[in-house]
Amino acid sequence: MSIGQTLKDARSDKGLTLDDLQQNTKIQKRYLIAIEEDNFAALPGEFYVRAFVKQYAEAVDLDSKELLLQLAEQTGKDKEATPEEVVDSRTKKRKLTESNKAPSKFETLYTYLPTIIIVVVVVAIVGSIYLVTLNNKKADAQIDSSSSKVSVSSDVSSTTKKASSTKKASSEKSVSSEKKTEVATKKAKSTKKSSKKTSSKQKITSTQVGASTFTYELTGSKAKTTIKLGADATAWMAVSANGNQQWQGTLSSGASHTVTLPTGTESITFNLGNSKATTITINGQKFNFLKEDATTTVRTIVINVKD
Repeated sequence: MSIGQTLKDARSDKGLTLDDLQQNTKIQKRYLIAIEEDNFAALPGEFYVRAFVKQYAEAVDLDSKELLLQLAEQTGKDKEATPEEVVDSRTKKRKLTESNKAPSKFETLYTYLPTIIIVVVVVAIVGSIYLVTLNNKKADAQIDSSSSKVSVSSDVSSTTKKASSTKKASSEKSVSSEKKTEVATKKAKSTKKSSKKTSSKQKITSTQVGASTFTYELTGSKAKTTIKLGADATAWMAVSANGNQQWQGTLSSGASHTVTLPTGTESITFNLGNSKATTITINGQKFNFLKEDATTTVRTIVINVKD
């Protein structure tokens, strides 16, 4: 019997509909149908095939390990290896093959080329500094010789007046500089206080923790809430506002996507396929949702927005 038929029969025996199973597992109904039809190509990727099959099996009290072994045999993948381990194994094999190749003359040249360039640049910089220093010393010697001759022949009273004028100008510049510094400091403090007041208004509080569903309360948010989603590894995710899906997709490692929710949004829902590799920022504030449970991979997050 196929994996999909096994799961479907177990669901029927428990008297569950697809809608019931969608509510329990938070897996979209279209993906549940695809699993029961053994249409695994309709799922976002290999990782989600294994994750959704495992979650479906546990929801209908079947042995998920046995089904995953059957899935591995059916798809031709390693029985125990996860998609990440398969990719890592292939990468290591490729690197080992490349490292065993004898480097060509061009590869050897490219290997040492950065070092050669750095040495040449350093020598040029040191030489330039030496020449500039030597020229400055000669110029200082000429200036000292010239100034000593002028001071001997110049009038004492003229020198005194110039010194007094210079001192006065220096004092005025010092006072002006101090005033400017004081004004800049006050502005910086005012801006910092304003920033702290603004950032301290928004607060996200955990109100309920379930098996794979986590509920929070958001207070002090803006009229229009902006969500920024990011990924440290390949991850599928979806965002809904007041029950209406705003965006869903798969982000690769290092990618991000920004969603601006409608004005008056009272409920925000996140469906995450790989929550450990997902980051969420709400109105510029990072949302640390893993502190309630860092072990759950597939999760649903519900945020109730309060005034």
